[in-house]
Order: sequence, then C-alpha cells, then structure tokens
Amino acid sequence: MKPPAETPLLDAIDRRILAELQEDGRMTNVELARRAGISAPPCLRRVRRLEEAGIIRGYHADTDPQTLGWEITFFAVVGLESQKEQVLSGFEAMVSEWPEVRECHMIRGGGDFLLKLVARDTAHENALTQKLTGASHVSRVQTLQTIRTSRALAGVPL
Repeated sequence: MKPPAETPLLDAIDRRILAELQEDGRMTNVELARRAGISAPPCLRRVRRLEEAGIIRGYHADTDPQTLGWEITFFAVVGLESQKEQVLSGFEAMVSEWPEVRECHMIRGGGDFLLKLVARDTAHENALTQKLTGASHVSRVQTLQTIRTSRALAGVPL
C-alpha cells in the first residue's frame, strides 16, 4: 500500500460522499453523485482524489462469517515478554500470516495486542489459542468469545 498523499480539506460534499460509500460501496457513480447533490464527473474526480489521498483505502464485500462456516468469532488480548520494537514487529508479522486473524491492534493497558479471530469450531479456536500461547515472546493470552454482535459499523462517523 502506498503512503497517503497530503490529506485534502474535506468539505460537506466530500463528507457526504464518504458517508454514502461507507454505507454502500457498490453504488454507481451516478447514484453517488445524485445522493451527494452534484453531477457525475465532479463526483468521480472527488472519489479519485479521496482514494489518492488515502482517505478511501479500498472496497470490500461484507461477508457473513457463519454462513461461510466460521462459527466462532473471538478476541485475544496478548501480552509479550518485551516491548522492544523487534519483538512487537515480529509478532505483527507472524499473525499477519494467519488467515484467521482478521484484525490486529497494538493496545495500551492490559496487554500489548488485541486480535480479532475467526474459527470454524471450538476445536479450531482451541488450536489457535494454543498456537498463540506457544508463539515466541508471548507471555500471556486471554481469549474472549463473542456471543453475539449487535453493532458492527464500517468506517467512522462523518
């Protein structure tokens, strides 16, 4: 991923475009322009500018994990033996190779990393937890299984 260009100032139209794309990234440029209250050509230019500035990082499908066979979503709070940059970046590189790790956040207070993982079943969850606890420089792992998710919004408030 290329580093973002200088962030442009966002006006009300840019914010409307971003809000609409966060809700439905598949709408046509014509529909997006209609909702933003501008014509299609300047709308497309604005979207491209937002992409080039790194404000829009990409587009993806929001899939249903359970329908696809991923029955369990869980979080893991991971503590490491050291906070040296080499250890931190090594851990990040390791978990970035695991397809089950959907998010990895370095955190402050109560651990070093918060991971969001998916597993096919309890045995898979246990195997992933053991893989984490046995990983180099990992001193502590606390897992929290999701019972249900009542809110999961993409993006940020605009």
